[in-house]
Amino acid sequence: MPVSSAGGRRRGRGGQINYWPGFVDALSTLLLAIIFLISVFTVGQFFLSRELSGRDTVLDRLNRQISELTDLLSLERSNRRTIEDTVTSLQTTLRANEAERARLQSLLDSGGAAQVQAQELGTQLETERQATGRALSQVEILNQQIAAMRRQLAALEDALSASENRDKESQARIADLGSRLNVALAQRVQELARYRSDFFGRLRQILGSRPDVRIVGDRFVFQSEVLFPAGQAFLRPEASGEIDRIASALIELERQVPPDIPWVIRVDGHTDQRPINTSQFPSNWALSSARAIAVVQALVARGVQPQHLVAAGFGEFQPLDSGTTEEAYARNRRIELKLTER
Repeated sequence: MPVSSAGGRRRGRGGQINYWPGFVDALSTLLLAIIFLISVFTVGQFFLSRELSGRDTVLDRLNRQISELTDLLSLERSNRRTIEDTVTSLQTTLRANEAERARLQSLLDSGGAAQVQAQELGTQLETERQATGRALSQVEILNQQIAAMRRQLAALEDALSASENRDKESQARIADLGSRLNVALAQRVQELARYRSDFFGRLRQILGSRPDVRIVGDRFVFQSEVLFPAGQAFLRPEASGEIDRIASALIELERQVPPDIPWVIRVDGHTDQRPINTSQFPSNWALSSARAIAVVQALVARGVQPQHLVAAGFGEFQPLDSGTTEEAYARNRRIELKLTER
């Protein structure tokens, strides 16, 4: 089936131009770009959630400390008010006792009983003065404690403000990192898409005229009978020329693509739905995987770097044709080559 080498177009029956392969190439490139953008968004969300989690932990700890200090400050204020009320009461009592003492002092000459009473009142007054002094000392200590707690509360507020500023800076750095990562990934997607287009154009020139090689979307499809005998996983001798031409195209691609672009050629093996059960291949998976590995090993033997190759076996579970005719079975027995990311 002849294929034009100028733009991925192919002429079908009646000379009509088929734009479907080029359309599928464009859709594949768009899908890869969307996948990369989703990956970037996921990475950005991961870093953002980690930063926010750390900030929430610090904020919770600071809020608990502030709450405890607020409760302690309220308790100390209540105690201070109680002590101040006690001091006021003692001062009132002291003034009353001093007045009484003055009155009794004037009556000392009138008799011994009055003198004894005055002495007892003086002793009581001195005791009350001492209690008042102790209460005033407690008030002073309480004032010092309140001042210390206020300083601590101010320090906590400063720490909270600094934490919020760091959180804003972290969010700005994450946004900048995400933006730069988006740009870098978009550039990598564009570069890989360009090299994929060049590689497909090269393979179309090499293989496009063969009737037993088809282009399905972003893959080159070889019928298994072109490369392998029926039910076997060793390459036919006549398949050597095809493998040589594919290896040459891959080696040229390796020279062109920069080493920082992670790309691979995925070699997929497929079988039809009829099961196989032999000592060598107990399942269709085993046969499809062995055929994919045989192609990969043949490409490596011709100089393709192993890190640019992937072998995958799909068995009978990815058919192109769901029919049960011999033609449908033949379409489903295939080897596919796909240029993708690692």
